[in-house]
Amino acid sequence: MSKNKKTIGVVYSTNPDFEYQNKEVNNAETLHPNQQNLKIWLEKNHRGGKTVSVIKGFIGQESDLENLGRKIKSSCGTGGTVKDGEILIQGDFRDKILALLIKEGYKAKKAGG
Repeated sequence: MSKNKKTIGVVYSTNPDFEYQNKEVNNAETLHPNQQNLKIWLEKNHRGGKTVSVIKGFIGQESDLENLGRKIKSSCGTGGTVKDGEILIQGDFRDKILALLIKEGYKAKKAGG
């Protein structure tokens, strides 16, 4: 089975002639930066009291999201990760991230409290 397919429905069958149904994974094309609508959140919950800046709303391929995350991490000079379609940056860098995203041509704004 390739990485672009996911089996749906049955996990195990005793029927020797059974064929799994595969569902194609949607590899969405990455939208142009001025069409992206990114939101920058500040979260502390479930992180041991540590503050994390979270960038949500990216539409596109995982590789493009990882490249954007790499740019943001190097600009802020801190660690972070790309997980579940979100970019997580250690610390409160919302202003710096917002300035970088706007400079890169993205539509971005702060969200949350």
